[in-house]
Amino acid sequence: MNAAPAPPPRRRRWRARVLAALAIAGAYPAFVLIAVYSQWFAAGLPGGRNGPADAYRHSLASAVVAYTASPVCVDWVTATMERGGEGNPSRAMDAHNNAIGARIGAAASTWTAMQREVRAAVDHGAIDARSPEQITWRAPETWQDRLY
Repeated sequence: MNAAPAPPPRRRRWRARVLAALAIAGAYPAFVLIAVYSQWFAAGLPGGRNGPADAYRHSLASAVVAYTASPVCVDWVTATMERGGEGNPSRAMDAHNNAIGARIGAAASTWTAMQREVRAAVDHGAIDARSPEQITWRAPETWQDRLY
């Protein structure tokens, strides 16, 4: 009779668990990026940085996170990455659009409706919009053709 193989050393099991946890933790951000950039590239909006395309990317990413996870996650990311909108006009724009996207995502009844509502909000956006209900972007002279 063959004896059963010995269990892997404790260290190897710990390493496998950590790698599995990292893979799972990385899957959600990858999902969000794929969902956002697939729509973003197809949108053909100008101003990848500071313009309508930037506003679309931020509001759509926030809507996706709020729809699939929670608006609280959007608040945390905005506080961390955009410093709550403090420091410069670009951060303020991003934080403003994140909040609108989070509201759209949290209220959406379906994935398709969420995407449609974000695009409609961007289509009705404006330069330096101050209303918490309107997507905003900066003046065209500040726009940069970038992917982020």
